[in-house]
Amino acid sequence: MMLIPAHHFRDIERKPEYLQPEKCIPPPYPGPAGTMWFIRDGCGIACAIVTWFLVLYAEFVVLFVMLIPSRDYVYSIINGIVFNLLAFLALASHCRAMLTDPGAVPKGNATKEFIESLQLKPGQVVYKCPKCCSIKPDRAHHCSVCKRCIRKMDHHCPWVNNCVGENNQKYFVLFTMYIALISLHALIMVGFHFLHCFEEDWTKCSSFSPPTTVILLILLCFEALLFLIFTSVMFGTQVHSICTDETGIERLQRKKHPREHSHSWKSFQEAFGGDFSLNWFNPFTRPCQPETPIDKGLVRQVSTVSDVDNMETIQSQLEEIKNEDSVEVLDE
Repeated sequence: MMLIPAHHFRDIERKPEYLQPEKCIPPPYPGPAGTMWFIRDGCGIACAIVTWFLVLYAEFVVLFVMLIPSRDYVYSIINGIVFNLLAFLALASHCRAMLTDPGAVPKGNATKEFIESLQLKPGQVVYKCPKCCSIKPDRAHHCSVCKRCIRKMDHHCPWVNNCVGENNQKYFVLFTMYIALISLHALIMVGFHFLHCFEEDWTKCSSFSPPTTVILLILLCFEALLFLIFTSVMFGTQVHSICTDETGIERLQRKKHPREHSHSWKSFQEAFGGDFSLNWFNPFTRPCQPETPIDKGLVRQVSTVSDVDNMETIQSQLEEIKNEDSVEVLDE
């Protein structure tokens, strides 16, 4: 087995000169408040477009195949309002999850001046990301798609074309929840529509021909079933991550990097913002979190120098058994 030199992708340092700050360009000036965040990734953009197309297809079938032709106006109005409200909230949550900065660390801040300003004391270390040349705060990980280190990164989701991190986890949870709800609602309506059409004349069930109606309903049924399973699993995974205060990456690294967990209710308050209220379910309200200090979590404490050596050994072992793309995501 080929051994990789200990200095390869070394990211744990105690002195600014070891971080090779001359290779880091100074971070750009921060953009104006409210600047839109958008990842220019072809695969992610395609997945986001497909997501919108599938939701709009469900809207078309529900309205023009099942509800508008129905003679039960009360049934049509109630289900139309509920389905359209849930679909609107789902797409709004999708936009917020996609266009919200997930918690990106300032790029290129591993400069000598900035590191010296931290005034490291004996036993303190800083972590440098070799990919984006930034000082990695605690619980931050590098995303090879966003090309940035993300605070409390859970995973990169191509369906929202963004990472799920500290600032947009609420919107991703709401997106999965509302998609699961409209999928369940669509399945129930398809079932009732089939029963109604079997009892009545198929030509009176829809403004489309019977074969076209059957094809549209079957496609919607498959779509709703797949989305219901997928988003329910993702919703449960995210809720579990919030309850345990442990991201997906941290769960994979649990054995090598054990850490203390905060109280589950406190984690929910941090993710959704404040005490429980209807704003938790509103994708247009931001979590009421204080502004993150630029140096929060940058400096970490180690008890002995051997701890640093042990962590460098772990990093070398990861380099031996994983390809570069995996290390970019799971890099601690």
